[in-house]
Amino acid sequence: MSQQLDKKSILEMSMGAILERVDYEMEKVLDNILDPNTKATAKRKINVSLEIVPSADRKTIVVNTVAKSTLCPTDAIVTSLFVTSQPGTGEMVVAEMTPQVPGQYSMDGDVQEQPKVLNLPVKSRASALG
Repeated sequence: MSQQLDKKSILEMSMGAILERVDYEMEKVLDNILDPNTKATAKRKINVSLEIVPSADRKTIVVNTVAKSTLCPTDAIVTSLFVTSQPGTGEMVVAEMTPQVPGQYSMDGDVQEQPKVLNLPVKSRASALG
């Protein structure tokens, strides 16, 4: 009786390392999909590249495999800045805009903090006021 070979996919070669690498990239894709800082409906990709290099005598073949994922970048973070002058000194100030007047209470009872002020180099201030 002839013995029948158990044929496998190329993806199962290298003791399963190729499939393992694809699964590794799939895990990165799933983490990216579940990240609330990325667009939920953006397309993600996993590319599997097989480079096949036969020997000169055609008896051996080297297969180099690379699995690479293309993920969705995180969403842009947007803020608004307000350019004004410091009361009393006239020095130029760039402050982050706040949803309400600093010190004012919201409907929830929270107090609006003072806005963050951008630390500008002295050179920038002088040329802007200039």
